[in-house]
Amino acid sequence: MDWSPEQLLTLYRAMFTIRRFEEAVYESYRNNQIRGIAHLYIGEEAVAVGACAALRPGDYITSTHRGHGHCIAKGGDVRLMMAELMGKQTGYSKGKGGSMHIFDVDAGILGANGIVGGGIGIAVGAALASKKMGRGQVVVAFFGDGAANQGILYEGMNLASVWRLPVIFLCENNQFGEYTPFRKVTAGESIALRATGFGLPGAQVDGNDVLAVADKVSEAVQRARQGEGPSLIECITYRYYGHHSGDPGTRYREADEVKQWKSRDPIELFGQWLTTERGVRSDYLQGIRAAVESEIAAAVAFGVQSPLPEVSEVTHDVYA
Repeated sequence: MDWSPEQLLTLYRAMFTIRRFEEAVYESYRNNQIRGIAHLYIGEEAVAVGACAALRPGDYITSTHRGHGHCIAKGGDVRLMMAELMGKQTGYSKGKGGSMHIFDVDAGILGANGIVGGGIGIAVGAALASKKMGRGQVVVAFFGDGAANQGILYEGMNLASVWRLPVIFLCENNQFGEYTPFRKVTAGESIALRATGFGLPGAQVDGNDVLAVADKVSEAVQRARQGEGPSLIECITYRYYGHHSGDPGTRYREADEVKQWKSRDPIELFGQWLTTERGVRSDYLQGIRAAVESEIAAAVAFGVQSPLPEVSEVTHDVYA
């Protein structure tokens, strides 16, 4: 892709927004402002931002339990997200859904999902609707390496390939399914190679390189829009924190491993590239970070100041 200076800086800002939002979530959890756990996306920002940069506003995504980054990258409102995590009435789901149930159809977010692999079937259905109605929309289904071993992925890839649906199966391989190392439970050289059995292209990409992710997803998007069907992309990345905000993540991985991955931090790498290769001044990047700090602080304040749902509403807007 050819990137304008404005587009590149937008990518940087989006990644830093995700980072600061998640750090604020962790801080709010420790301050008892968020009562339930949240699955933090810190370290994986380049995947969500790179993938969503390849989409149009009218395209769709389905997300996961670790979905805040996807929602922000696709245009979600950080104020409504923070309020939802705090269980407030002003949140996306009126405070009743929490971290794993953020949904914004106007932004193309067809929902985060607490079920591992739960968004894959939704994405295939949305892609089928897009094709049947001739709307030209592409759908990206985010899922993790743990979900790569769920049957719904193979059912979804099979139907999407048979029907040549405009859907991209995007695996965020962050090396751990909850507390289990990826290699201990996943056969084969790579998840990307599994595409071969379904007759669709599969590719593996550096998930810490936002431009590499954007380029690879753009290829898949173009293919989907041309009616050539689905693709499978595996992004190799790493989560810095534990499985959730209450898990320190120290019992099942070595400190040196975390340190090695942090040395390839996606935001730091991209910031260095912007300054050395595109001549962006470091103080300009600092200005972007300062603006994001203010935006996230305002989101936290919005959540704290928002009212809790009324007890009388406990049965409203629920299915069972």
